[in-house]
This record gives sequence, structure tokens and C-alpha cells, in this order.
Amino acid sequence: MNRHTVPALLSRAVHRAWHWTQRAGAVTRERPGPYAFRRIGCGTRLAFPQGTIFGAPWIELGDHCVVGADVTLAAGMMPGLDLGPHPLLRLGDGVVLGRGSHLIAHAEVTVGDDVFFGPYCYVTSTNHSYDDPDEPVGKQWPRAAPVEIGSGSWLGHGAVVLPGARLGRNVVVGAGSVVRGEVPDHAVVAGAPAKVVRRWDAESGWRPPLRTPPPVPVPEGVTPEQLLALAEPPEDGAPPPEPGPR
Repeated sequence: MNRHTVPALLSRAVHRAWHWTQRAGAVTRERPGPYAFRRIGCGTRLAFPQGTIFGAPWIELGDHCVVGADVTLAAGMMPGLDLGPHPLLRLGDGVVLGRGSHLIAHAEVTVGDDVFFGPYCYVTSTNHSYDDPDEPVGKQWPRAAPVEIGSGSWLGHGAVVLPGARLGRNVVVGAGSVVRGEVPDHAVVAGAPAKVVRRWDAESGWRPPLRTPPPVPVPEGVTPEQLLALAEPPEDGAPPPEPGPR
């Protein structure tokens, strides 16, 4: 046994233990852990470690959602409040929340079906007020307004959605953008504050036009092995294998 053997074995043991902890600490409908969510849908999973979670009885998670590690889900201004008979934070089916994202619902926050969040997005229905010039901003009563994110939308890395924002269906929010107000269906917004930079029209398509052709989807029935074979250089000048169902 050389001097590198023991550190290598310890490293493997630590990684095995961490992977076991990640699996055991994940939250699902069957294994809710310490959280009494109003609803956890079928196939939904919250990765371990979870971020700050409170107000769980007023949080609804749809079916087949993926909640990344260190994601904060908060209903109400602080733990232990009675927030009434209705949920405050609702995720539709198939929502993906990227690592480190925060969803803060003091007023209602509603996320539609199949909405994808990049890492470190921030959605809040509350903002600080600064009406009184003599009182510290953090001690003034905040303003709150409901937030709605339409089904099929995609929020890029670090996007911020402010109180009162209403995003339509299939909206794209550029990375680092700050969104407020109304965003129409099938729009691309970017910037701080975010502005519409592209929009789809039923008669003329995307305006301005897209700069690249649409990607070609993988044909149905293609196996992982066939995709890997396409990535490998052909031998002896032979053409690469054609993907297709077996």
C-alpha cells in the first residue's frame, strides 16, 4: 500500500456517502421528509440539500417536477404564520427549477405547466418600499402583488421576476434579465428592465426573424448507443451509421 492509497480510499468513501445522502435526502410524495406540503405531485422530486422551505402547507407542487438543490420555496413572510385556506405558491406539472433558485410568495405566485428555470433565478411577489425617507428601507412595510408565469416558458440563468409580473405562454426570459409588468405570449424579453426583443406572429412568424434554423429533433426510436456511435469518427472512411428505429 503506497502513500496515495489511503487518501484515494477515503475520497471514494466520502463520495459514496454523499451520493447515498443525496438519494436518501431527496423529497418526494412518498418520502416528504420534514415538509408538510399542501401537495406533492406524482413523480416530483426535490434534490438534496434543499434550500430554505417554509409555509409548506401553502405550497402546491404539480406532477413530475424537478426541484434542484439549494432551491428556496417560501410562502408567507416568515415561518409559523396562518396564511388562510388557499395556496400561495403553486407549480404546475413538469416544472424544472434550477439549482439555487428562489420562489418567494407573500402574495400568490403561480407557475404554469412545463416551465423551465435556469440556475439561480429569483421570483418574488414582494418588494421593499422606501416611502418614508427617515425610516430604514428594511423596516418599512413591503409592497406585494401576485406573479404569474405562463405555461411553456423558459427563464435563463439569474433571471429576476418582480411583484406584479405576468408572463404569457411560451415566454423566453434572457439570462440576467429583470422582468416586471405584462409580457405577451410567445415573446422573448431581455435586459434590466426586460424589454421585448423578439415576438412570434401567427401570420409572419418570428419578428425579427430567427438567425439560425430550427434544430432537427432526434428521430423516435433512436437508442443511446446509436447516438454515441454518431459522435464517434467513422473507421476507414466508412459513412457514419444512420439513426433510426431498430
